[in-house]
Amino acid sequence: MTDKEFELIISQGEGYNTEFKRNLNKEISKEICSFLNSSGGKILIGVNDDNKVHGVKLTNSFRSDIHSYLQPITPRPEVEISEYNYKGKSVIIIECETGKEKPYVTGGIIYVRMGANAQRLNSPEEMRDFFQNQNKIFFEQSVEQNFDLNKDFDEKRYENFLKNIGIVENVEKEIVLDNMQMLTPKMELKNAGILFFAKNPEKYFPNSVIRCILFKGNDKRFIADDKLMTGSLTEQYESAIAYLKQKLELRYEIEKSGSLQRIEKLEIPEVVFREAVVNAIVHRDYFEKGAKIHVEIYDDRVEVTNPGGLLSGISEKDFGKRSLSRNPIIFGLFQRLKLVEQIGSGIARMRLAMKEENLPAPEFYTEKMFVAIFSRPVDFNIWIKSLKSIINETQAEILKAIHRNPNLNYNSLCIIMSLGKTTVYNNIKGLKELELLDHIGSDKTGYWAIKFKRMNT
Repeated sequence: MTDKEFELIISQGEGYNTEFKRNLNKEISKEICSFLNSSGGKILIGVNDDNKVHGVKLTNSFRSDIHSYLQPITPRPEVEISEYNYKGKSVIIIECETGKEKPYVTGGIIYVRMGANAQRLNSPEEMRDFFQNQNKIFFEQSVEQNFDLNKDFDEKRYENFLKNIGIVENVEKEIVLDNMQMLTPKMELKNAGILFFAKNPEKYFPNSVIRCILFKGNDKRFIADDKLMTGSLTEQYESAIAYLKQKLELRYEIEKSGSLQRIEKLEIPEVVFREAVVNAIVHRDYFEKGAKIHVEIYDDRVEVTNPGGLLSGISEKDFGKRSLSRNPIIFGLFQRLKLVEQIGSGIARMRLAMKEENLPAPEFYTEKMFVAIFSRPVDFNIWIKSLKSIINETQAEILKAIHRNPNLNYNSLCIIMSLGKTTVYNNIKGLKELELLDHIGSDKTGYWAIKFKRMNT
C-alpha cells in the first residue's frame, strides 16, 4: 500500500466496507463478524471517526489484545493483520474477505453490515432471512457479461461522483472501485457500478429507472404528464426531485421578520420526497424486471412505489426503526454522497416532517410492492363537496363545525346544530364508520380529528 492509496481510504471515510477505530476495544469483534457475514472490509485502528490519523502505540499487550478479540468469533475467522506507518504514526489494518462459513457469531450474536454500521440480528425472523439470503445471488453484486469496462464506462460520471464524495487525488480507477466493493476478483464491474457509472445503464437494466407521472384527478384515468428518468441512479434521484418541485405547489415565506429574503417551501416538505425517493432506489428489488420505481402525483396525494416489499426479517413493530437492505453496496454509495443517513431512520424523518407541517401522517404499504403515500394539503370546501354522495347534510354541517373548532363536545355541537343529542351522536357514528372522523383523548379534554379520506372528484 502506498501513502496515496492509504489517503484514499481515509478520504472516503467510514462506509459499508470500512470502519475506523481510534483505539482497540471489544467492539472489534462485532465489526469483524459483520464484515465476514457481509461482503468483507477493512478496520483501521488508530483513525478517528473524523478521518484523522492519530496512530496507536504498538506494544506486546496491544498485539495480544487483537488476537484475544478474534477468539470469541466462530467459526474461526480468516483475517489479515498488518501495520502501516503513515507520517510516523502506526495504523493497524485488519482486513477480511466475505466469510466462507457463514454465519459467523460472536458472543452468541450474529452481526451483519448495514450501511456504515454493524447491526445485530435479534429476532428469529431476521436470522431466518439472513440464512435464506446466504444462498441467493444479490443483484448488485452480480456481473453483467455484456458490459465492457473499457468501452462502456462513463468517465465523466465517475469523476463527478469522486468530486461529490470529496476525492480529489489522482488515484487509479481500479483501486477506487475495488475499495468501494464494486469490482470482482477478476476486475469486472459489478451491477452496482453499472447503475452508477455506465454510459447507458438502462441499456443493461431497462426497468432500473424512475417513471414520474402527473394525473388529473385522484385516480389513474387521465394522465397530464409522463416522464421517464434515466441515467445513473444519482441522476435519476435528482431528476425525480426536480420533477416533484416543478409539479407541486410552492409557497414563499419571509426568512426573518423585516427581512426581504424569501425561502421556497413545497406544499409537502421536500425532505419527505428526498427520503422517499432515495429509499425506493436503495431498497428496491432490482431482480424484478417487470416493474419500475413510480412517482405519481394526484390532485390529493403523491405516491412513491418501488418493486419489492419489506424483507421478511423486519417485523411490524420494527418497521421504521430497523432495516435490512437488499442492496448494501448501493446504500453505501448513497451514504458516501450524504444522501442517506443511518439505515432504518428514513421512515421516522418522513413522519416527523409531515407532522411539523400539520399534514396527515404518511401511509405505507409493504406487500410485494413498497408504497409510500403523502397527502397533499386539502382545500376543505372542495373536499366537503366531494363527499356529497356518501354523507348527508347534517354530517356535512357537523364536519364544518368541527373544522372551525376541533375542541367542541357533544353538548356544544347540539347547541350549534339545534339538534338533539341522539341525532348528533348517530350522525357522528356514521362519520366514524366512514373513517372520516375520529376523537382523540377523553370526552372532557380530547378533540376531534377530521380524516381527509381520499375521494374521487
